[in-house]
Amino acid sequence: MFDQSQIQEFKEAFTIMDQNRDGFIDKEDLRDTFAALGRINVKNEELEVMVKEAPGPINFTVFLTMFGEKLKGTDPEETILHAFKVFDTEGKGFVKADFIKEKLMTQADRFSEEEAKQMFAAFPPDAYGNLDYRNLCYVITHGEEKD
Repeated sequence: MFDQSQIQEFKEAFTIMDQNRDGFIDKEDLRDTFAALGRINVKNEELEVMVKEAPGPINFTVFLTMFGEKLKGTDPEETILHAFKVFDTEGKGFVKADFIKEKLMTQADRFSEEEAKQMFAAFPPDAYGNLDYRNLCYVITHGEEKD
């Protein structure tokens, strides 16, 4: 399902998240990971929901399987690119972040303000407010940024 370099990157991510180094990711590991990312007040309920997504204790094999299942449901890169290109009438490879935010919060499966904020924290627009949707699509479908 993943090539060797992807597996290595997932292993690194797992190691970072396994804060107590016991070989399993649990609620406390998740809480510590969020704290390291600057999100201090994570509700217990949120952590419970995350942990319950797994069929059992989250070791590396379960972690990798869960990511595989999540990524398997992702549309092909070309499909996602085409959706963004509809809004990129000049074909420049970017769209205004404010425009995309408005669409995400008002259309179909609407994003909350917090979800939009998280997306733009992970994929910040440039100094002119443009979102590089090609890179975003690549990361969504491949799990890593292009060089």
